Amino acid sequence: MSSVGPGVREIRIRVGDAYRVFYVATFDEGVYVIHAFSKKARKTARRDIDVGRERFRALIAARKQKHGKEERH
Repeated sequence: MSSVGPGVREIRIRVGDAYRVFYVATFDEGVYVIHAFSKKARKTARRDIDVGRERFRALIAARKQKHGKEERH
């Protein structure tokens, strides 16, 4: 999901309804789930992309504050 942020991936879950999870797995310390939601329409809602983007930016800012720089693997 490059529209959310670099390195962000999406898991699609279809059990009855459709669900999506945005996550980042490019950091050594673990996998970060940044947004999970139920998807009703074919296209991902702008609101869900915006929520994922805001949380991704917050994650990057928190990592920079903690580690002093952004590291990706």
